[in-house]
Amino acid sequence: MVYDYEYFKKAIYDLTKIDLNSYKENQMKRRIDTLIAKHRIVGYENYVQLLKTDKDRFEEFVNYLTINVSEFYRNPAQWNVMDKDIIPELIEKFGKNLKIWSAACSTGDEPYSLVMALSRHLPLNQIKIYATDLDKQVLAKAKVGLYSAKSIASVPDDLKKKYFKEVGGAYQISEEIKSRVDFKEHNLLKDAYPSNYHMIVCRNVLIYFTEEAKDEVFVKFQKALTKGGILFIGSTEQIINYKEIGLERKSSFYYEKV
Repeated sequence: MVYDYEYFKKAIYDLTKIDLNSYKENQMKRRIDTLIAKHRIVGYENYVQLLKTDKDRFEEFVNYLTINVSEFYRNPAQWNVMDKDIIPELIEKFGKNLKIWSAACSTGDEPYSLVMALSRHLPLNQIKIYATDLDKQVLAKAKVGLYSAKSIASVPDDLKKKYFKEVGGAYQISEEIKSRVDFKEHNLLKDAYPSNYHMIVCRNVLIYFTEEAKDEVFVKFQKALTKGGILFIGSTEQIINYKEIGLERKSSFYYEKV
C-alpha cells in the first residue's frame, strides 16, 4: 500500500481530531513534508507511527501545524477603535459583566491585550476573558506569560509600565492580568461553540482555512454571539457574505450581530 497524503490526513484526524481537509492543501502539505524531512523519516506511515509512540514529537507536530504568529495590540489602529468605540458601546448595551471569547488565542497575546484594553474602562476584578486554542503547547506558553520585546512593542507605554516586568531580556506579564483569563483547549472546526457572547475576537487565523471552512466558522461565531454582540477579525481577513449570515459591518474589522 502507498501511504499517501490522503492516508496521512485520515490518520491525523483519528489521532488529533484536527481535520487537515479544512486547510489549504499545498501550503499545509509543504509544512508537514518539511517537518518529516527534518527528522529524516521516510514516508507518512513511519511518521504517523512516530507520532503515536513519541509524546514530544506528537506535541511538536501539533505545535508546528498550528500557526502561532501573534503579538500584543496587533494593528494598533484597530485597538484604538476598540478603546474609543467598541468597549464603551458594549458596556452601555450589556453592562459591566461582559462575556468575551478570544478564539484561536495562540500564546495569549490577544486575550491579555483584551484585559488591558478593558482595564481602561472597568476594574480588573470585573473582567473575565475566555481564551481557547487547539494547541496545548501554546496554551502552556500563554499561561507562563513571558514575551519578547518585539511581541509587546505595540502595547501602550502606560500599560507596558504597569503590567510587565523585565526578566533577562524578556517581559513577564503580571499575575493580575493573567488571573483574568481562563484558557481552554478548543478546536474551531470540530468542537461545540459556547453561546451568548458579547464579543468574539478571532484574528489572522482563518486565512489558513479553505473558503468552506471559513464560512462555517463565521456562521458559528454569529450564532455564538448575543444580539448586538461584536465579532472582531484580523486585518488580513474579510467576511464577504456578512449580511447573509446575519452580521452588520460596523467598521473595517468589526461586525455586529443584527
